[in-house]
Amino acid sequence: MMKTKQTFEAIEQSIDDMQAHLKKEEISIVQSVSAGTAVVSGLENAQMDEMLSFPHNVQAMVQTLNRNSVGVVFLDNPDLIKAGDRVIRTGRVLDVPVSENLLGRVINPLGEPLDGKGAYAYQERRPVEVEAVPIMDRAPVDTPLQTGIKAVDAFTPIGRGQRELILGDRQTGKTAIALDTIINQKGNGVVCIYCAIGQRNSAVAGVIEDLQKYGMNEQTIVVSATGDDEAGMQFIAPYAATSIGEYFMEKGRDVLVVYDDLTNHARAYRQMSLLLRRPPGREAYPGDIFYIHSRLLERATKLNTENGGGSLTALPIVCTEAGNISAYIPTNIISITDGQIYLSAQMFQKGLMPAIDTGKSVSRVGGDAQLPAYKSVVGPLKLFYAQFEELESFTKFGTQLDKETQQRIARGQAVRQILQQRRFNLLSAAEQIAVFAATNAGLFDGMDTVQTNKAQDKVLKIFHTRFAESEQKISTRQKLGEDEMQMMIQAFRDVLLNGE
Repeated sequence: MMKTKQTFEAIEQSIDDMQAHLKKEEISIVQSVSAGTAVVSGLENAQMDEMLSFPHNVQAMVQTLNRNSVGVVFLDNPDLIKAGDRVIRTGRVLDVPVSENLLGRVINPLGEPLDGKGAYAYQERRPVEVEAVPIMDRAPVDTPLQTGIKAVDAFTPIGRGQRELILGDRQTGKTAIALDTIINQKGNGVVCIYCAIGQRNSAVAGVIEDLQKYGMNEQTIVVSATGDDEAGMQFIAPYAATSIGEYFMEKGRDVLVVYDDLTNHARAYRQMSLLLRRPPGREAYPGDIFYIHSRLLERATKLNTENGGGSLTALPIVCTEAGNISAYIPTNIISITDGQIYLSAQMFQKGLMPAIDTGKSVSRVGGDAQLPAYKSVVGPLKLFYAQFEELESFTKFGTQLDKETQQRIARGQAVRQILQQRRFNLLSAAEQIAVFAATNAGLFDGMDTVQTNKAQDKVLKIFHTRFAESEQKISTRQKLGEDEMQMMIQAFRDVLLNGE
């Protein structure tokens, strides 16, 4: 009798183990496949963003939860899957490996190497979708992220932990602004992440080549989901890049993430949503298109000292059509970010580089993080330039102008010339302030572009030679005294006007 009881108990235990095993490995089949998406029957315990196991090691994630089925988005090789194939739940939410070893590597959004350097060791995996840092764990943005670009650092400064949008038409220099900003972080400890979304392979290769040329490849991680990749891969790319950035941020480091670009990201999500039969809204985008970007960019922040003091700065890029910044996606992201740098197609066609329209560009946070020495020179600079833009239109009609107005126009033209800057010719904060001080003093008035460039080089040479102490003060966030500024301007005047 005892033996029979033990036998029954063993059978019951075997049944329980089998049920637990079946529950753990919930299995179903593919109902239909269509253009990178699929409908899988059953899987009632599946969760959003869960990875599913398909034949041929095809990777896919759950994106829609229905009553009797789930909608799935493939991340690679959807052509290998057909209706009737077996699907197994993994119970693992989509994640990405994070490690110091990622620095200097090119990976896809799943963390798989694309640079031919082989596998890398990693300490942990982080979900690509996490909640943003609570407000109580954040600190005010008070440290500048210098771009090396005069028109940005003076007019639309960026702080560490800020979200500054870069937008403009195609081929107006948006990626150039972001890449220059990355290169300007050389040697200052900022971890840079360039996330390519829907870009051409040749464009991504060009960015990698420039990073290597200027010695930034070992300080930068490239996360690439090109236009040849599946829409699902393009969709998860910015979230994966942000998770990698958060790994470094939580270690107390400063991180810069460039999303190039979120227009392609929105299109990829629209494609996924329509194929999954979600209701379309304005411009056929789904109703939650705002949310996918807000939950991404809200993760950019500066942590308080209790949480390590690290920061994650976001530079999202958006492409406009015919300069229309009031289109659906641009206005959505403008409302999410802390300001925008607008690139004008008209300025680009005139050869004014970088083609930043200062009238439409703004930074709502960076001014608080701007170095104190900027304030004494940038204020007059903005005033002269604003007056110049207002008055310039009158000169086209041959209007007779008084001497004072002519001087203001001359000063505005000098400011426009000095704001032009060649790519990769980046200036430190101290160098920019020296040039702006000379501009405010009228030392560049009446010069053309070639003369302005030569005069600027002379100013910088004198500044480095005679005013090393002032340069040190600016870099340590000190404000220059009035006497010190006047001495500096007089030295510039003696060299430029008197040839001393």
